[in-house]
Amino acid sequence: MKTAYNHWATLTQEIKDSGLWKTERVITTPQGAKIDTDKNSGLINMCANNYLGLSNNDEIKAAAKAGIDRWGYGLSSVRFICGTQELHKNLEAKLSEFLGTEDTILYSSCYDANGGLFETILTADDAIISDELNHASIIDGVRLCKAKRYKYKNNNMEELENCLKDAQESGCRIKAIVTDGVFSMDGTIANLVAVCDLADKYDAIVIVDDSHGVGVIGDGLRGAHEHCGVIERIDVLTGTLGKALGGSSGGYTSGKKAIIDILRQRSRTYLFSNSLSPIIASASLTVLDMISNSNDLSTCLKENTAYFRKGLKEIGYDIIDGTHPIVPIMTYDEIASQKLAEKMLEKNVYVIGFFFPVVQRGKARVRTQVSAAHTKEQLDYVLNAFKEAKQELGI
Repeated sequence: MKTAYNHWATLTQEIKDSGLWKTERVITTPQGAKIDTDKNSGLINMCANNYLGLSNNDEIKAAAKAGIDRWGYGLSSVRFICGTQELHKNLEAKLSEFLGTEDTILYSSCYDANGGLFETILTADDAIISDELNHASIIDGVRLCKAKRYKYKNNNMEELENCLKDAQESGCRIKAIVTDGVFSMDGTIANLVAVCDLADKYDAIVIVDDSHGVGVIGDGLRGAHEHCGVIERIDVLTGTLGKALGGSSGGYTSGKKAIIDILRQRSRTYLFSNSLSPIIASASLTVLDMISNSNDLSTCLKENTAYFRKGLKEIGYDIIDGTHPIVPIMTYDEIASQKLAEKMLEKNVYVIGFFFPVVQRGKARVRTQVSAAHTKEQLDYVLNAFKEAKQELGI
């Protein structure tokens, strides 16, 4: 065997021996509040990003079918060659209107949006100041950029200001603060008011990845910038169509037109990736209409989230406080998180243990996620299963 393969085989075994091996479960049904796998049926799904329950919505499926009939399956091209349809421009305009921004550019995913952002708008003369709990796509995007890098502790405004001071004293031309709007592992919301205040004080721009905020929080479901009342103060928003907004794929960068213009000309993940599928664009337009015209789903999601959080606390689980439908149950131990997830599977509840490298060592958890599709009866069943599992495992 070649040296490289010996190395990878050893690494694989080390991951297994440490209890950090991740196994994919195979789902045999559409996404929903209840799902089947190839080994279990009738599972209540408590770990999907399907916040509004739209992943298998009939109206959205009809829009996708109409889209493929009208616009085709794919474009076999990047946008600037022959991959821009009227449909793409309509979706970009609709997202800008919905988010309250000047312009929007579509990507294949939010990972690509973040991957193609920083190296395009920043150089070695500039600085990036990033929250320590930012998503992996931000971290990878920052790595591609030659700007001076700073990292501050999660939501710690004192550390953020110290980083801004240093960047200013170092003569950095552009200072960019980047943060998740909602931190995906904790469900906590960034202190965007304070972030924007510091940005104003130190002449910095603010970049927010709001993949877990859009379609979930804010009175109009516009996300963390609406929730915090700073819509006009954010320079760049990146986000996904693959979570609350239908659960398929696709992402975007939205914000000040001057930034979007540069991205269309220079962003490598935009220029060298296929156009977003017409199926996704068609369905996404329908999703935006649905959530703009009715607050029924958002009301249900808020009620379900509050109910579930209250129930877990009453049982005695250690959860991270908040109002977001991401509800982490902290075990802190990697093996314990997997044992809890397996015990819940025995009780027909689908959850997953999260551990290093997805979260920091010693911060293992079972991350549960509430959906508007869940009924109160289902949530009661899940809470009772968690209560039994706590007793059986001695948590």
